Amino acid sequence: MRQTVQGEALQAPQAPVKTTLRNQLVEQITAIIKRARPLVEAIGRKDDGLESQLRRSLSSIPLNIAEGFGVHGGNARLRFRSALGSLYESQAALRVAAALGYVREADAERSFKELEAFGGRLYGLIRR
Repeated sequence: MRQTVQGEALQAPQAPVKTTLRNQLVEQITAIIKRARPLVEAIGRKDDGLESQLRRSLSSIPLNIAEGFGVHGGNARLRFRSALGSLYESQAALRVAAALGYVREADAERSFKELEAFGGRLYGLIRR
């Protein structure tokens, strides 16, 4: 359906080409974040600043992935790199939390490894 704004015809937005991959990646990282939620909450009971930073970095991963699929060319690659940077920041926050005794190292390591495996998929997007 065409609409006009101040006399100009507008085209209906075209569907993204890679919707399936985008949804798959966002769902996968969201599931990882959901499994990490008890760790984030445990960290928050000891250090609200670290918890806030970890929440922001975890949230940034799927948001940057989604944005990357909505832009073209080199800008997409930049968004995927930002998502990978946020993933690395999340891993570092988990390591710091374990080192400070806020969470058990084994629990942090489980989430760390899940993020590491997902990072391989992100790296693949950057290399395309």
